[in-house]
Amino acid sequence: MLSKKIVDLLNAQVNAEFYSAYLYLDMANYYKDEGLDGYFNWYKIQAQEERDHALLFMDYLQQNGESVVLEAIKKPDKEFKAFIDPLKAGAEHERLVTGLIHDIYAVAYEEKDFRTMQFLDWFVKEQAEEEDTADDNVKKFELFGSDSKGLYSLDAEMAARTYSTPSLTL
Repeated sequence: MLSKKIVDLLNAQVNAEFYSAYLYLDMANYYKDEGLDGYFNWYKIQAQEERDHALLFMDYLQQNGESVVLEAIKKPDKEFKAFIDPLKAGAEHERLVTGLIHDIYAVAYEEKDFRTMQFLDWFVKEQAEEEDTADDNVKKFELFGSDSKGLYSLDAEMAARTYSTPSLTL
């Protein structure tokens, strides 16, 4: 049985993951408007991944006999003035999400909620990958994005990303 504190944190995470999807869709739309279809593709897929993360948290709550509480998703408030802005905002956001996951893990550890800790292990690893990828995207853009040929190549690289459903088994 999950404690009320864990249930509240997991429900908050469901909503945080849906916000992440919304934020990444906003970034995708920015790039689409700017004619960078590869970056549009990359962030659209990122939004799909975040949605799937929310669904995994929902499934975990439901499999433990808990109700899911969906809240309103706030409008993303980032304003993008340069092509690198969404990349930097994405890296910052991934660090925020990592902190949220770690906060839930810390409470689960305090409560000796080993089942929730085991569930969160996948997300801890996933967030490390998400942060690395976001930081790499910023670094690549800083190195090559100011050159039109470099930007063209980066956009083509981002266009090659494909979607795959997370392989977390609950």
